[in-house]
Order: sequence, then structure tokens, then C-alpha cells
Amino acid sequence: MNPLDLKALLLIKNSLTEVSPTKPFFSTWNLTALDPCSSFSGVTCNLDRVTILSLGTNSLRLAGSLPQSISALTELTQLILSPGIVTGSIPPELAQLTKLRVISLPNNRFTGTIPTTFSSLTNLHTLDLSYNQLAGSIPPSLTELPQLKVLILASNSLTGALPENVSSPLLHLDLKNNQLTGPLPQSMPSSLRYLSLSQNRMWGPLPNGLESLSELVFLDLSMNQFNGPIPAQIFFRPTLSSLFLQRNNLSGGLPHGPCKGPLIGSSSYGQGSIVDLSHNSLSGELSTVFDGAESLFLNNNRLIGRVPEEYVKNVCRGSTRTLYLQHNYFTGIPLKEGTVLPDTATLCLSYNCMVPPPATPKTCPASAGEQLSRPVAQCSVFKNHHKIG
Repeated sequence: MNPLDLKALLLIKNSLTEVSPTKPFFSTWNLTALDPCSSFSGVTCNLDRVTILSLGTNSLRLAGSLPQSISALTELTQLILSPGIVTGSIPPELAQLTKLRVISLPNNRFTGTIPTTFSSLTNLHTLDLSYNQLAGSIPPSLTELPQLKVLILASNSLTGALPENVSSPLLHLDLKNNQLTGPLPQSMPSSLRYLSLSQNRMWGPLPNGLESLSELVFLDLSMNQFNGPIPAQIFFRPTLSSLFLQRNNLSGGLPHGPCKGPLIGSSSYGQGSIVDLSHNSLSGELSTVFDGAESLFLNNNRLIGRVPEEYVKNVCRGSTRTLYLQHNYFTGIPLKEGTVLPDTATLCLSYNCMVPPPATPKTCPASAGEQLSRPVAQCSVFKNHHKIG
């Protein structure tokens, strides 16, 4: 092994300790080793230079801090730290390792900010700093890295708005459970397949730029303060199978189908698909746009009219396992009295402008309450208000 690499590894060893070790991780890291490249746990070499450093294991947690000396490993392409209680800041000197493709430091206790020096990591493919205690804003240069495909910063204390320019060719962007504010950028990488911004403090309308995300499979913008209508094309993404927009201030109606114009395409709702638009202010009649979804949550909105027959058929045949429609203003459902739902089905119609069929209230969650129907006065006022509006 290169002497400079060996010296750097020993400094790293001195900065980290095993927590209650049964088999100490660093027991193989000693100067008597004939070939550290083959005997040091978590070390992979190429031509006597360290290229991959994987510290700790899932069953062995490390404590301490990452030293600046790690920057001496100039051929490093992957830095991986298993979940533990490593503290302190992330060394900005990591940016000197310009061959890095993977930095994965999740589930530790890193503090401070994300180093702005990471802008020099032009080969970086994956950056995972999730479940730490990082603060401050997301450096704008981070979302401009030319090779970055996976960016996971979930469950920190990051603040500020998302960078306006998100030009990295991202496939996976996870920023959930932070304190991010502001609107969504007008444009996002069309390559995105996974996007989660849930449990933040973001606001404003959902931009039409979301319609360009033609590869999207998973979208979670729940538990924010987004308002206004939902861009119609989102519902007709042929790849999208998980859509979470619950607990926002979204309003407007649901589209009835990709008949013409820009609404070209079809939905991919089927086995395993989940759609949750609950706890918003969606109004109008329920269309069949979510026909085939395995789990559909539309409860706590302002939907009216009769429940389409397609949804009832899917519940009865078992292809839709969960259908939550409680706390709306529905006036009827084509479900014959005496119909026996599959044991796997959950259908809730409580607190609408109708009396639910006898079989359905048993499958409602406790949060639906015990009252089966809305007071007549509420239904009348809402109906009149809807006509006026």
C-alpha cells in the first residue's frame, strides 16, 4: 500500500472508535499487516492505492469524527460510513478527492452545513447525508454537479429554498423531513424517477414544470403548504405508481381523462399503486382517473356527487384494497345492500351526505369518527354554496 494512504488510514482509525464491539472493526488495521490492501476491513485497493473505504458495518456502530487526513486518499472513489454516532462536521477537504463517485454518510450525528466545496466533485454520482443533524441551506452548486444521479438529504434540519437551478441529471432526489421553505423550482430534471419533498414548509402552486417529469415513478410532496390546482398531466404519467400529495392546501377538481390536447397518455395505476390526496380542498365530482389504484385516499376533501361504479367494482373484485372517501360530500354509491366485500378490502364512506351501506363503516379508521353521515344542514349549505361558486 502507498505509504501516504497507510498513514491516512491510521489517522482515521485514531479518530473513530467502535461502540460496544463484539469483534472490533479496526482489529485488522495494524502496522504488522503484510498487505493492508487485502487484510484491512472495509478497504479496497487498486495498484496499492485505496479506492473504496467502507467504515463500520450494519451491526457495528462507530463513534468519533472524520478527520481531515482522509483527503490524502487521492484515488478514493467511494466513501461509505455505516449508521453510527459519528459527530462533528463533514470535512470540506473531501472536495479534494476529485475522483469520488459515492459519498454515503447516513444515520449518524454530523452537524454543521453541507460543504460548499463539494462543487468541485464533478465525478460524484451519489451523495447520501440523510438522517444527520445538518443545518443551513442546500448549496446551489450541489444541484449543478454534472454527474450527480442520487441526492439524499432527508431528515436533517436544512432550511431555505431549493436551489433555482436543478440541472444535475438526477434520478433520485429525497429531501423529506427538513425545514425547507419557498416554492418548487419551475423546472426539474426530466430524468427524475423518485422525488420526495414531504414534511417541509414549502408553499405556492405546483408548477407546470412537473408535467415534464415523464420518467417519474414516485412523487411525494405531502405535508407542506402547497396550494392551487394540481397540474392535470401529473395524473396521466404512464410510469407514476406512487403519488402522495396529502395534507396540503390543494384545491380545484380532478380531471376526467386524457381526451385531447396536452393530456395525452394513460395512468399506470394498478397492482401496488398508491394515491393519497387526502386532507386538501379538492372539489367537484370524482372522476375515474384513479381507476385501478390498489390504495386510494381521497378522504377529507370537498368532493361531491356519486362515487363512480368503477371504484366499487375494483373493491369488490379485490384489485382496490383501500378506498378512503370519508369526510367529503358524496351523495351516493352504487353498492348493493348485502354486498360482501373481500376480507382484504377497506372501504370507508363515513361522514358524507348519504347513509353508508351497512357493510362499510366497519372498515373505517378510528379517525373517521363515529358519525356515519353529515348533518343535513351541512350538506344543504355546501350544495348551495357549490352552485353559487
